[in-house]
Amino acid sequence: MLRGITALVPMVLIAVALISLSRERKAQGNVEKNSDLIERYDTIQPTKLLAFDPNTADYRTLLSAGVPRNIAVNLIRWRTTGKVFRIKEDLALCYGMSDSLYFVLEPYITIAEEFRIKPRSYDSYAASSHPQRTATPIAYLPFKIDTATADYLSTIGFTPRQAALVVRYRDMIGGYRSIEEFAECYAVGDSVASLLKPYIIFDVEANTPTLVELNSADSATLRSVVGIGEKSVVEILRYRDLLGGYYSIEQLSELDVVTERNFEKFSQQIYCDSARIKKININFASPKALEAHPYITSRALRRIVNKRQLKGGWSTVEELIEDGIFSEDEAKHIAPYLSFGTHPE
Repeated sequence: MLRGITALVPMVLIAVALISLSRERKAQGNVEKNSDLIERYDTIQPTKLLAFDPNTADYRTLLSAGVPRNIAVNLIRWRTTGKVFRIKEDLALCYGMSDSLYFVLEPYITIAEEFRIKPRSYDSYAASSHPQRTATPIAYLPFKIDTATADYLSTIGFTPRQAALVVRYRDMIGGYRSIEEFAECYAVGDSVASLLKPYIIFDVEANTPTLVELNSADSATLRSVVGIGEKSVVEILRYRDLLGGYYSIEQLSELDVVTERNFEKFSQQIYCDSARIKKININFASPKALEAHPYITSRALRRIVNKRQLKGGWSTVEELIEDGIFSEDEAKHIAPYLSFGTHPE
């Protein structure tokens, strides 16, 4: 009897080991299967991106909106530590968020009014800035928004950072012309604009300047035009030098710094005197001088130089088109800058 039991023990141990091995293989198979499903899920791209608020969206909502899984987890993890997303750009700082992904998601990011940057109440501002003092209600007085400094804005409830944003946005758009423009600054919002509306004075005279001539205006004169900021002034003057002057205000739309919205603002305040344009004598100008003009391509330059040596020059723009130097569209742009002199100037 004892011998039979002794012989049976190894068989039981072998059976137990086989069952355990089978279970481990099955579990490993499930892990591999799940990993494969997760990997394939990660490669699925949403057919349509959806709007989402990073302050309130849960994990499932973020995935449905097109946010990658790792970014969704990081957003929620960051949020649980007390982070609040005040502006869209806050998401660009989230771990794992690349610039290219942010630019794709940016149009779909929404920040609820309750989370947006806004001036704190005067009581909270006074308590944080001067805890030793007793906060008192603000006595608002009328003020000019286009001359208000960041320091003044801080005294009426804006934090120093928000005040700086209000001034920076004002300089960028060339001044606030209405309460609606003031509210568009993301440091303001509709509620704050409504609160300050009775006290804000918009500079009417600054919003209706006399006409400015583009080809003779200096930087200070251009800066006085509502809608033209400091960065735009630099580019307008630089491009004017390259062209030799403007023959149409529409040429400003060729500059990246000039947005359609800003162009609409200042287009009624400027004009061009085409008599001030510096012309190029195409029959004698050096290749270097021709190459410097934005409207003369390298292809056109080669044809000008080669054809000019053979032909000797041109008398009209039409001849340049007939000789294949410029297309009709190219000729339309360059024509105001060309002269056809028979002698070097």
